[in-house]
Order: sequence, then C-alpha cells, then structure tokens
Amino acid sequence: MGEIRSTKTADLDRGVVEYRFDQRGGATVVIFHGGHMNAGLALGEDVFAEAGYSVLVLSRPGYGRTPLTTGTTASGFSEVTHSLCEYLGITRVAAVVGVSAGGPTAVATAARYPELVERVVLQSAVGPLPWPDARTRLAARLAFSPATERITWSAVRAIMRAAPNSGLRLLLGDLAVLPASRVLAALSADDRRTLIELFCRMRSGRGFRNDLTARRDSLGEVAQPTLVIASRNDGSVPFAHAEALATTIQHSTLLESKAESHFIWFGQDWAALSARIRDFLAN
Repeated sequence: MGEIRSTKTADLDRGVVEYRFDQRGGATVVIFHGGHMNAGLALGEDVFAEAGYSVLVLSRPGYGRTPLTTGTTASGFSEVTHSLCEYLGITRVAAVVGVSAGGPTAVATAARYPELVERVVLQSAVGPLPWPDARTRLAARLAFSPATERITWSAVRAIMRAAPNSGLRLLLGDLAVLPASRVLAALSADDRRTLIELFCRMRSGRGFRNDLTARRDSLGEVAQPTLVIASRNDGSVPFAHAEALATTIQHSTLLESKAESHFIWFGQDWAALSARIRDFLAN
C-alpha cells in the first residue's frame, strides 16, 4: 500500500488524464481517490485485487499528472472517465468506487453512464451536504495554495521522519472525532508504517483546492445498487454524508464502520467489511 506504483497518461479529446490500470483478467473496478492522493498511490485496493478484479485508478483534476483543466467538476470528470474506458477498450465496469472527495465523481459517473457502470461503492465519501466546514475550508486554502502546498508537504515529511508518532497524532487529529491518541493506539505497527509512508507520499497539487470549491454541478440520480460505508468517528467527512447518500440513492445499503477515523481500511472490522464488499460485487 505504501509504494508508488507506475502510471501512464492518455491524451484524450477531453484532456490529458493520468491513470493506472492493473489488469488481472477479471472485470474492472474504477477507483476515484480522495484528497491528496493520485493514481500512483494505492489505498484500500486489496479487497478488489484479491477478488481478481482489474483495477483502474484515475488521478482526478489537479492531482498527479492530470491537469486541473481535465474535467474540473465531478460531472465533467465522469465524461473523461467514460472516454478513458473507451480508450482502454472497457465496455462494462463492475463498480465505480468513490473514496472521500472522490465520492461525487463516482456518483456522477454511475448516474450519467448506467450502461457502463454496474454498481457503486462509496467509502467515507463526500455526499450531497455542504463540505467542508468554513474553518477547515479556510485552513486548507492557506495550507494548500500554489505558494504553500509544496512547503506544507515538505514539513509533513520532515515531521514523519523525525517524530513519526507525533506526526501521526497531528494528522489523525483532523481525521477523527476521537482523541488522536486513542486513534493512534488502535493502529497496529504495520498500519502505522503504512500511514507514515502514505503521508510522506501525498501531494495536493491544485486538486485539493478544487475539491473545496462550493460549486456543485448536478450529479444526477443513481439507479445502480450502491454500498455506502462510513464511520461515525470520521472527523473529515461527517457520518451525515453517508446517511444522506443512503437516503437519496434508491437502491443503497449503508454499512457503519467501527473505524476510529476517516481511514476505514484500518478499522478492526475491515476484514468483515471487505467480505461484504466482495459479496455485494458478486451478487
């Protein structure tokens, strides 16, 4: 999970997009990552890989090597996704997976292209409610502006190398409603190492500020079966977003994770949730 994976770019009619296509011979799952991520970083993909699915991950607008001009909005990037699938010869997708700020793009892709997408999985996903709160928006705009983004992540890497536990407590404090010390104590040694590596490799580019824009285009209605997974302990995307998604999507199931933070993949019940995901995709 911590390593940087090889990516490619495609120059499509709708713009350049960075992607990683890990082919395994099975049906394809398309993943839209959350904030500060890109197609070269993997998080929570094991459940799909171990079930034999091919995984297609796109860097959303402003992240990695995808310019901000490619797509920009969730609906706009859903068109880019459709074009990339055509470019790669993918005619059917077992599921689109929306993680955190990637949730709206997964919803838009499913709504706009029901002939392409069979199912939807939303993990700690931003829903139809306002997000984030004003304080977080202001702080993020300051920390991740074009002038400060590189400095911010350089400081994060320095802290992680010099005092990793302190760095984890600092960053996890914004991702959980529980005390950061409690969140950290619940992590295994392997999970701590994975998170340290992940935080050291994250970048925001121009993508995260784009995620923070108040402008929300119409995402449309999702008719596909949808699995919504979230934790009440999430300090980044409140559980109310999951409840709103489950209410507004007709054929949806809401699973409550017991994870201590936004990172449901490190919760003690992730194995059980993974089994539910596999069953959901198989039926």
